[in-house]
Amino acid sequence: MISLIQTINIVGMTVSDLELALEFYTTVLDFQKISEVEVWGTEYEHLQGLFGVRMRIARVKLGSETLELTEYLTPRGRPIPVNAKSNDRIFQHIAIVVSDMEKAYDRLRSHKVRHVSTAPQRLPDWNKNAAGIEAFYFQDPDGHNLEIIYFPEGKGDPQWQENRQDLFLGIDHTAIAVADSDRSFAFYRDTLGLNLAGKSENYGVEQEHLNQVFGARLRISSLKAATGIGIEFLEYLTPRTGLPMPVDSRSNDLWYWQTTLVTEDLGTALQQLQKNGCDLISPSIVELPDNKLGFKMGAIVRDPDGHALRLIQV
Repeated sequence: MISLIQTINIVGMTVSDLELALEFYTTVLDFQKISEVEVWGTEYEHLQGLFGVRMRIARVKLGSETLELTEYLTPRGRPIPVNAKSNDRIFQHIAIVVSDMEKAYDRLRSHKVRHVSTAPQRLPDWNKNAAGIEAFYFQDPDGHNLEIIYFPEGKGDPQWQENRQDLFLGIDHTAIAVADSDRSFAFYRDTLGLNLAGKSENYGVEQEHLNQVFGARLRISSLKAATGIGIEFLEYLTPRTGLPMPVDSRSNDLWYWQTTLVTEDLGTALQQLQKNGCDLISPSIVELPDNKLGFKMGAIVRDPDGHALRLIQV
């Protein structure tokens, strides 16, 4: 089928303090700040599905990939629950590729980041699709989950083998917890036209300590557009105790992430999603009064598990 999505170009999150977030991402993880704007008004309220919004939005870049940090001056949202687990559906992270896991972990330790994983984990050789990959989960100051990941030769996108000079190289993918991979395939692959790029079933002591979930057995699927960041499904086959996305989640809550997908035909993309029962955050396509966010038309929708996607036409 023809893909409705050309690229997945930005992953964003809501933060409590923009200066604090910028300091963390630029100092600890070597992102470079590229822009900052402040926006408000009816159109932005409609886009975010929230009344009275005034937002400070900064974009930072690592390699070719962009992360968007949004602080809501009004209205303020809720913090991430302290008991949130990696198999809860509010879970989302970005995977930051590193050239040397030991050096990257030492950098994180020197800045006293909060661990999620017990320690960096090397995935075992019996797992053909993931063998030799090293990964570590940790958190930023707001409690957002992040991953550093090392790809040995022959694993991952070839671009990660080209640059071994920098310590932090770029964003490989954003991972989301899903309840049912097949249901998510119907949304992302069959409706939006993303391509399945890889899959594996991961379990064992390494996976348990990586996710900090005892008995973790995951069905992992990677999807991509023609260009840009990948989207990875994390379906916990065990334990199936993860909590659903809170039904009253809003874009100013700190567990809110949004992944930006670029389409050449926003109307058709939204129509297809609505036809398949997709929930909207924006009431419809929103035309913005300016180009401060780098696009003029957009709409935010929820996937089957409640994760937010910002569809834009540039």
